[in-house]
Amino acid sequence: MSNERLAVVTGASSGIGLAVAERLLADDWQVHGCDIRPPRIEHPRFAAVRVDLTDGAATETAARAARGASALVHAAGILRVGQLGELRAQDFEPMWRLHVDAVTRIANVVIPAMAGRRDGRVVLVGSRVAQGKAGRSLYAATKAALIALARSWAAEVVASGVTVNVVSPAATETPMLDDPARRTATPQLPPLGRLIRPDEVASLVSYLLSPAAAGITGQDIQICGGASLAR
Repeated sequence: MSNERLAVVTGASSGIGLAVAERLLADDWQVHGCDIRPPRIEHPRFAAVRVDLTDGAATETAARAARGASALVHAAGILRVGQLGELRAQDFEPMWRLHVDAVTRIANVVIPAMAGRRDGRVVLVGSRVAQGKAGRSLYAATKAALIALARSWAAEVVASGVTVNVVSPAATETPMLDDPARRTATPQLPPLGRLIRPDEVASLVSYLLSPAAAGITGQDIQICGGASLAR
């Protein structure tokens, strides 16, 4: 793959986003890592884009600068938990802005440009929690919205050679697990007996961005460690 191909990765300073950025650099992509936090990658083909993705205007500015991207991976995320009777707008609003509004603003710029070039790949990092889980309703709602967006966008651009998919991991070994906002919401190990690793998610993302995955679009692909076997 030519090293002139540009991938935009949100949340590139930690967790899944960091793993994805590192994998794509190894795959000879140029990577623009969008994050409010300082970058953790030093590489000649990596450019850190310091942006608050909950700020709509700033996000749109960053998107316009990346209009020529061949790939978009939306991995930025936060988790706020709460049971009914304890739900708070100040928890839901930042999740919605970061998970849903930010990628909508970016996609609104970069996906039509991809379609115009008849080439592009989009992967949104979702969650198995999108199916619903007690105490995670607000988080689940934002992740379920990503699936709806992906399927809708995929239908719009499928004839233009652009694919849009969701990758939904089970509990993954990221800094989010240590977030004090989780309070007592401990992660549940899948039957595999361990947490999913960020590099495992990054490997699937890498494949979905490759020419070999041209026939896969509009899908929610789970990395569940066996958690979906008992349906």
